[in-house]
Amino acid sequence: MKVSLSWLKEYIRVDLEPSVMAKKLTMAGLEVDAVEERYDFFNNIVVAKVNEVKKHPNADKLSVCTVDAGGDEQIQIVCGAPNVRAGMYVPCALPGAVLPGELKIKKGKLRGEVSAGMLCSASELKLNTDAAGIMDLEGDFVAGTPLDEALKVSDTVFEIDLTPNRPDCLSIIGVAREAGAFMEPKAKVRFPDFMLPEDKIGCESIHDYAKVQIIDPDLCPRYSAGLLFDVKIEPSPFWLQERLESIGLTPINNVVDITNFVMMEMGQPLHAFDFDEVAKGKIIIRRAGSDTNFTTLDSKEHKLESDMLMICDGERPVALAGVMGGENSEISDSTTRVLVESAYFNPVSIRKTAKKTGIASDASHRFERGVDPDGTVRALNRAVSLMAQICDATIAKDIIDEHPNKPVPLEIDLNTNALNTRLGTNLSTDAIGEILTSVEFKVEKTDDARLKVGIPFFRVDVTRPEDLSEEVARLWGYNNIQTSYPLVPAKGRLLDKKIVLREKIRQIMTGFSFSEVINYNFIYENSCDRLNLLDNDKRRHVETILNPISDQMSVLRSSLIPGLLETMKRNISQQADTLKLFEIGKIFFATQKGLLPEEKEMIAGLITGNRSDSSWYSKKSKVDFFDLKGGVEGFFEALMIENTVFEKIEDEFCPYYKDGYAAYVKSGDTLMGTLGKIDEKVLKNYGLKQDAFIFDFNFNAIQGLLPKVVTAEPLPKFPSISRDITIIVDKTVTVGAILKQIELISKKEPLIQKVFLFDVFEGQPLSEDKKSLSFRVVYRSASKTLKEKNIKKLHVNISKIILDKFNADLPE
Repeated sequence: MKVSLSWLKEYIRVDLEPSVMAKKLTMAGLEVDAVEERYDFFNNIVVAKVNEVKKHPNADKLSVCTVDAGGDEQIQIVCGAPNVRAGMYVPCALPGAVLPGELKIKKGKLRGEVSAGMLCSASELKLNTDAAGIMDLEGDFVAGTPLDEALKVSDTVFEIDLTPNRPDCLSIIGVAREAGAFMEPKAKVRFPDFMLPEDKIGCESIHDYAKVQIIDPDLCPRYSAGLLFDVKIEPSPFWLQERLESIGLTPINNVVDITNFVMMEMGQPLHAFDFDEVAKGKIIIRRAGSDTNFTTLDSKEHKLESDMLMICDGERPVALAGVMGGENSEISDSTTRVLVESAYFNPVSIRKTAKKTGIASDASHRFERGVDPDGTVRALNRAVSLMAQICDATIAKDIIDEHPNKPVPLEIDLNTNALNTRLGTNLSTDAIGEILTSVEFKVEKTDDARLKVGIPFFRVDVTRPEDLSEEVARLWGYNNIQTSYPLVPAKGRLLDKKIVLREKIRQIMTGFSFSEVINYNFIYENSCDRLNLLDNDKRRHVETILNPISDQMSVLRSSLIPGLLETMKRNISQQADTLKLFEIGKIFFATQKGLLPEEKEMIAGLITGNRSDSSWYSKKSKVDFFDLKGGVEGFFEALMIENTVFEKIEDEFCPYYKDGYAAYVKSGDTLMGTLGKIDEKVLKNYGLKQDAFIFDFNFNAIQGLLPKVVTAEPLPKFPSISRDITIIVDKTVTVGAILKQIELISKKEPLIQKVFLFDVFEGQPLSEDKKSLSFRVVYRSASKTLKEKNIKKLHVNISKIILDKFNADLPE
C-alpha cells in the first residue's frame, strides 16, 4: 500500500518530518518498508533564464537559445517549443538529469547545433498536462535555483506493508485515522465534503431504469448502485491523474479514474458499468451455477465454478463479483450512461474466486480481507458527486441500496484492570478510553474499571477484549511498556529420558564416524518380500496408507533396514561406496482395522565399503562382520551396558542375514537386537552388489539396561601382568562361550582384570575341523605388585578348566 503524504494532508494535520512519520507508523503496526521522494528526478533541474533566442539555421521549427542556468557561463540549448522567448524563466534539465519515462539528458548536437540541456514543459515534469510549450515560470527567480526549491514542490510516498488483519488501512483515510492517533495533540480526520450538487440531479429516478436483485445474500449482504446520464468520457483532470500516479496507479479515463480514486481514498472498491450494455436494466447477484466461461476486462477467458459469485444482468454475467468486471460491459469512449456499483461481498467467497481464477486485483485484495459493510453508500455518493462534476453528468434521483443482511454492531465489555495486568501497564480507565476514542471507537465508561466499547464496522479485526488490549498497546507505544521479570525465577524441567538417550546415542555414533540418516516412515509395499521375511513374521503386519504420495511410499515401515539399504543404493549411485550410517526412528505394526498401529522405536546402522583406502602406507581392505561387531561393542561400552554377549542366530528370525554371519545381542536375559551380514539375495533385491553389514536394536530395551547409578573406581596403583592361553578347539566352539567361562572364573578370582581374544588361526598344520584361539588374561592386584608365583597356579587352573570344558588341546 502506497501513501502519498501530500494526499494524506488533505484529511489530517501532519506536522512531522517524513522520517519521524515513518517510524511512528511502524510502531503503530503499519510497517513502513520504504520512503521515497516523488520528485527525486528534479535533481539537475534548475530555474533558468532565457537571455537570447535565435532561429536554428538548419531547422524551421527549432530555436537556438542562450540560457543562464546559474553557472559561470551561459549555455546553449536547442528548443522546439513555440512559446520560447527571451527574458522568460523556465525549468531547465541539465546533463545528468533523468526525466519521467527514463529520459536521460546529456550534452549533444541537434541539426549541427550544440545543445547542453533541455527546456521542459509542465507535462514532461509531471506538473501539469500542458504539453503545448515549455513551462513559463511567472515571477522573479534566481537562475540556478533548484526547481523543487523554487516551486516548493515536494511529496513523500510511504510504502506500507500491511498485515492481512488491517484492511481498514488499505485507504488514505484509514492511514490518516491511524496517523491522527499519534499526533500531539491528537488530530481528527477531515472527511471530504461530497454533497451531491443540486444542479446536477435530474428529474428521473434510478428506480425507473434499474433493478437490483440479490439471490445469494449470504455471499452479498449489501449492494448499492447509482446511475448517471449524459456522461462525457474524457481524460481526467490533472489533479486526479496526479493523485493516482502518486501511488503508482495509471490513469485511464475520468470514470474509471474516479472509481480508483474513491477506492484508494475510502477503501471501498467500486465498479462502473456501461448501463447501455446492461440487459433489461437488471443487476442480479447470484452464484455462477451453470455458467461455464467468462471474459474479464483484461480480455482473458476464465473457467467458472458453480459456487463463484457473479454480477449478472437480465441475460448474462457481466462481472466476477469483487474481483474484476467483464469485457461485455466495460466503460468505452462512447459510453453515456454509467451505473456505479458499491457493494459488500463475503470475504471468503472473493478469496476463493480470486485464487481459482488467478486474478489479483486491487478490489479483490480489499474485499477478501473485509471492507466496511456500512460504507458502501458513502463511497457511492462520493463517486457519483465527482462524476457529476468531472464528467459533466446528470445524476438520477435516489440510489438503490439492497441490504437483506444488516450487520449487528459489536460492543465489548472491557475490564481495564485486566488490560493493565495483561500489558504490564498502569493506565487509568479515562486514559484507555481516550486512546480508543482516538481511532474512532465509541467508548462509554460504565464504572471505575470498566468500559463499554463500540467497534466501528471498518475494524473487522477487533472482536474481543484482547484485541482492544493490542490497540491500547500499539497506540500508547510498545516502547513505553516497561520490561519486567517474574518475581519467582522459572525452573526448567528435566528433559525426557528418551530425548537424553537419543542425543547421547547420536554423540556416540558420530564419534565412531557414523553419519545419521533420516528416512521417510513410508516405504515400498513389497519391502517385506525384498527382505525375505517369513509369512508369519510380525513385520509383515504393515499399515497401508489410504492416499499414498506414490507407490514408493504406500505402507508404514515395519523395519529400519529397507530405508538404510535404499540410502546405501542412492549413495553408491553417486560414487560414494564407503558408508557408515545410523538411524533412530519408529517402526509400525498394524493392529485392528480402524485403530492406530503399534509403534516401536529402533536404532539401526549400516557399514559397507572399505576399512581403509589404498595408499603408499596401506593396502585397500574391505570391512567385515567384525568391524561392525567392534563398533557395537564400543557402542554398548560407551552406554555402560555390561555383560553384552553375542549369540549365533540359529533360527529363521532374520532371513535377510547370511547364514553363519549373524548374531543376537543380549545383556543377561534381555534381547537388545541383532547384527549381521546382509544375504546376497536381499542385496540383489535392492540392486546392490557390494557387501553390507547391519545392526538393528530395540531402543526401549537399551533404555531399560542403562545403569541407574554410575560408580567410579580409583586408577590402579600397581602394574598389571599378562599371560596368554592358546588352545586348539573344534570350529563349532564359539569364542563367546569360552570368554563366558573365563568370566565365571573371574567372579571368584579378583586378580583377573580382563580377558580378550587376540588371535585366530585356521589351516595347515591344523585339520579342517579345528581352529587355534589365543587369549590374553590380564592380572592385577589392588594391594601389591604381582609376581609370577602369585598367578602361576591361577593361570594353570584357568587353562585346565577351558581344556576340559571344551575338549581342547594345547598346541604342540
